[in-house]
Amino acid sequence: MADPKGFLTTDRVVARTRPVEERVRDWNEVYVPGSLLPVISKQAGRCMDCGIPFCHNGCPLGNLIPEWNDYAYREDWRAAAERLHATNNFPEFTGRLCPAPCESACVLGINQPPVTIKNVEVTIIDKAWEAGGVTPQPPERLSGKTVAVIGSGPAGLAAAQQLTRAGHTVAVYERADRIGGLLRYGIPEFKMEKRHINRRIEQMRAEGTKFRTEVEIGRDIDAAELRRRYDAVVIAAGATTSRDLPVPGRELKGIHFAMEYLPVSNKVQEGDYVAPTITAEGKHVVVIGGGDTGADCVGTAHRQGAASVTQLEIMPRPGDERNAGQPWPTFPMLYKVTSAHEEGGERIYSVSTTHFEGDEDGNVQWLHLVEVEFKDGKLEQKPGTERRIPAQLVTLAMGFTGTDQKNGLVEQFGLELDARGNIARDADFATNVPGVFVAGDAGRGQSLIVWAIAEGRSAARGVDRYLTGSSTLPAPIRPTDRALSV
Repeated sequence: MADPKGFLTTDRVVARTRPVEERVRDWNEVYVPGSLLPVISKQAGRCMDCGIPFCHNGCPLGNLIPEWNDYAYREDWRAAAERLHATNNFPEFTGRLCPAPCESACVLGINQPPVTIKNVEVTIIDKAWEAGGVTPQPPERLSGKTVAVIGSGPAGLAAAQQLTRAGHTVAVYERADRIGGLLRYGIPEFKMEKRHINRRIEQMRAEGTKFRTEVEIGRDIDAAELRRRYDAVVIAAGATTSRDLPVPGRELKGIHFAMEYLPVSNKVQEGDYVAPTITAEGKHVVVIGGGDTGADCVGTAHRQGAASVTQLEIMPRPGDERNAGQPWPTFPMLYKVTSAHEEGGERIYSVSTTHFEGDEDGNVQWLHLVEVEFKDGKLEQKPGTERRIPAQLVTLAMGFTGTDQKNGLVEQFGLELDARGNIARDADFATNVPGVFVAGDAGRGQSLIVWAIAEGRSAARGVDRYLTGSSTLPAPIRPTDRALSV
């Protein structure tokens, strides 16, 4: 236990963000650098001797949260980082991007603000990098076995690092021009600067992992050839098929999927473009979808100089407190104000888009919507509530429906799908094809980064057992597992 009285004497304090008028003029991370250091040890000291740490179950990775909270309280940062890495390959990613279901499961959170677990996590790993404590861990010997990993998002990277450290020769195939998947091109720079990805990639290269960019399996290399080259294959291609909005006017210019809009801004930050090919500058922007991807579009539009930003959500506004159907320690659906929402714009709940209206040149100009409500479990429109709002740029951020099947990957491998359209797998994350495994959103469906890393680690164990007959690699989860947060 950290401070026995910490939860009684110390109030919750979270990381400070930079002033809005400052941060919307750049693409740097929104938090004040180093703002946590004066207070983080005391915040870690709020961790209770709760007997059963429900935060473990709230986290799909099973992070040893009370242990590294104790080390952080005592300012033993080296030991804290070791405990952090014991269950998580990339805590600097989750510490910035995860919605922290562990905090929802914190025992202190029953009647007080929970421990700032996410802030403690990111402080520990940032200090470890600054102190030179994150070093390559190459295997002592090679197994002689080879593995191909398809996709370089968090699931693919986690699987690749685990398998490389187990002694296998691993190559990661990525169809984009840089490694990172949605971490690279789906997450804006202001949420996570890409230097965090780059230094992990260098660590993995030093450990022996090989990376192949601009190679799409199913098109550039067919499945049969890949299986001939490697002893095992891990598919971690994500769930990249965006949910569309088939309403009249969808064909108008200026309506884009979020994953068409967000990557071009990241490419500007990478130096590929001088200016984005899709920009919100001077335009009335409408973001359809109330989740994290929608918030990323909102923050991006602010930085591009949008005239106005409106975010639409078909569901009702969530409450500020847990409702009876979402008791502790489950992950509640609460009203959330992200850093992007702090920067301005309007959020409209319980509305549905009926159609778009454009000008004579085919550019979208207006979005028509109607208020909706649930009646007897069905969503119905409310008569007389139709109206239109200006919309010169529309981004569709309504989630994803599954793995991209247009490139032939699923068909060429002969993979079976489950009832939800994801790639089916067994308890070892193995597909119906011998030697082919699946991890992350490709098998689970759209989910959280923490689930992706957990699945990558678990799939690596399945691959290791397949190749060698046994494995000492940890397996945080099984495909059917559901943490208290889900």
